[in-house]
Amino acid sequence: MISSLSLLCSCSMITTRFKWRARAFQKSPNVETTLKVLQWDSLCDSVASFSGTSFGRQATKAELWRLDQSYQQSLRLLEETNAAVEMHKHGGCVMDFTSIDLALVKSAIQHAHRGFPLDGVEAIALAAMLHLADSLQVTLKEAIKEDSDWLQRFMPVAEMIMDMPVSHPLIKFIQKLVDEDGSVKDSASPALKRSREQVRLLERKLYQLMESLISKEMKETSSVEVSNTDGRWCIKSGTDIKKSFDGLLLSSGSGTGSLVEPLSAVPLNDELQQARASVTKAEADVLLQITHKMQTDIEDIENLFNAIIQLDVINARATYSISFGGTYPDLILSSEEQAKWKLFLPKAYHPLLLQQHRQKLHNAMKDVSEATAEIRRRRQQVGIATQREEETYARLSSLESQVATLKQSSPVPVDICVAQKTRVLVITGPNTGGKTILLKTVGLAAMMAKSGLFVLSSEPVRMPWFDYVFADIGDEQSLSQSLSTFSGHLKQTSDILSSSSSRSLVLLDEVGAGTNPLEGAALGMSLLECFAESGALLTMATTHHGELKTLKYSNDAFDNACMEFDEANLKPTYRVLWGIPGRSNAINIAERLGLPNVVVENARDLHGTASAEINQVIEDMENLKQKVDEHIHEARNHLRLGRELYRKLVISEGRIREHGSSLKYRKIQEISEAGKVARSILHKRVRQRRASPTSNLAAASKPENENERMLASFTSGQSTTRTEKDTAAVMLNDKQQPSGKIVKSGDTVHVSKFNKKATVLKVDPSKQEILVQLGNIKMKLTLADILI
Repeated sequence: MISSLSLLCSCSMITTRFKWRARAFQKSPNVETTLKVLQWDSLCDSVASFSGTSFGRQATKAELWRLDQSYQQSLRLLEETNAAVEMHKHGGCVMDFTSIDLALVKSAIQHAHRGFPLDGVEAIALAAMLHLADSLQVTLKEAIKEDSDWLQRFMPVAEMIMDMPVSHPLIKFIQKLVDEDGSVKDSASPALKRSREQVRLLERKLYQLMESLISKEMKETSSVEVSNTDGRWCIKSGTDIKKSFDGLLLSSGSGTGSLVEPLSAVPLNDELQQARASVTKAEADVLLQITHKMQTDIEDIENLFNAIIQLDVINARATYSISFGGTYPDLILSSEEQAKWKLFLPKAYHPLLLQQHRQKLHNAMKDVSEATAEIRRRRQQVGIATQREEETYARLSSLESQVATLKQSSPVPVDICVAQKTRVLVITGPNTGGKTILLKTVGLAAMMAKSGLFVLSSEPVRMPWFDYVFADIGDEQSLSQSLSTFSGHLKQTSDILSSSSSRSLVLLDEVGAGTNPLEGAALGMSLLECFAESGALLTMATTHHGELKTLKYSNDAFDNACMEFDEANLKPTYRVLWGIPGRSNAINIAERLGLPNVVVENARDLHGTASAEINQVIEDMENLKQKVDEHIHEARNHLRLGRELYRKLVISEGRIREHGSSLKYRKIQEISEAGKVARSILHKRVRQRRASPTSNLAAASKPENENERMLASFTSGQSTTRTEKDTAAVMLNDKQQPSGKIVKSGDTVHVSKFNKKATVLKVDPSKQEILVQLGNIKMKLTLADILI
């Protein structure tokens, strides 16, 4: 039999492995700082909240903290998440684990290893887990049977589900012995049934005995009642009441009355205790049968237990990704020179900001609902003060206004597009303009993709796989700590430089800040150049030092970006402008805020003409960038319209061809029908000619109407119209051949259509045809074709 120690190791295999790996990964102080400032723990808690079981929540956190996955492992995690998302889309294969209690299942497994009887609720929890696994397999098979394509879309989760071992005999065995509430059924064993019947019989006897004793006492006082203490039937009475029966005083107290077991009830109570002990033993014997049944399949049950936990983890990742509108990231390992973007995150959201906003909106809408319900309740009451009604309506109006404001102030997504050749991105912009949020969004997106989560973006995402993410980002708490000082920042950046790999993502906030601006700018430029030459795969740094903006113009590995600022409304837009550096707005803002012109102009003079010219160049570049964006948008719109027109043209061309083919087919059908009619008329005329005497050949050969005339002309090899000469020749022939005159071989005849003489070689009266010699040519003619 497997020891309980091996069971504990097996049941906690997933969480133990993940926690160990997480501790190993967190040895680096740089990683610890990164996880702290990015609030990775909060994100893990959010994802784990979508698990259906307590074990699933623990395992989800443990797996998300495992940040040393290989590229292949990250792809596997993403495939699992995507498969679970597809199962949600299908609708009939959704995984829901909220109905099972894995803690009870684990306890049942422990009891089975030790050979102890299971508790009834443990047995039911085990049966529920087995039944859930069976239901998943059945629904999966049905979905695949409807459409075989679902199998590929559900992989590799489908493989995990189909490989789960399910013992159907064990399910039936448990359901046969234990009821849904965890109580052992009377029919589970004859001994249990007899013992329970004995208990019920003794309880009826005791009830009747107590009723008879109480009825006597009730005549004198009403403070008498039956009580059950430690399984023994007793009588509880008030203070200072004289009892009409003998009994054992079990307890008494001043002002609380007394608890007495009547002597007549003692034998019955003793017998009842024995009967209940028999019931307990019989129930234990039944539950021990389930234990023995489990022991034969204990390995499969443990494997199923672990598989359910892992599926719960996968489903939590998928449900979180669906809930927040995530996108399957295209995770790239090797750099593709032909690709335009190294990092492409369009319309990306900071996950925690989005979660906080949704929570605030949910709470505000809940407050509105409660306030509305309160007004409804007060309307149903009578005598509500008018002042209270007005206060309630005012509160409701305020809450509704808050909801409307929250709906309009949702987090702004950012477009993050880093070119393939860029190794260091310098981001500038005003304070509270979104620079730090931009860094955190990128850092969390990288870690989410690495851990098998979809990235919160509304469009397709393309990003490199990073082995580590390092960040030196200030937050509200760290401003008073050592990292907020210049030395702390410098030490942190130096550690990152020494520990980052060629596949690391480095995020630096306010690089070179906290000291003399000239020295800070020099150190910042030097550090970033080191990262560009031999540091991370991608470094993103925010700064207020104008000198760092110029690195792009001397090194192709650098690029600039800035956070847009609306000077008209004096507030940031949180949009990212790519390819251009940000410009200083302090003096312009001061002027708009009404600072005296003397002070403003003096500040501009002190700031320097060169800086003013640089700002003007930057402003011109921003305007040019906006115009270019407008032209690009217009060009894309024209391109879209052109493609739509081309598509319609192709459709129209296809319809024209189809119409032409249809017309051609109908014309062929008409010609075919006309041919049938012509052949029918021809056969009729031939039969008529054969049936007519020779003297009537000329009359029979005359067409009765224009159609027959055309047909006759067509069948004799002539054109559909005759010349006047031919017609006259035929008429002359009819006149010159008197009735009874016979053409015979050797006669010379005149062939009208050739206007030549010919010698008759042979006459065929049955067909009314003659064979003539016309020069060197022999031909068959009808009598209508010749003149004698």
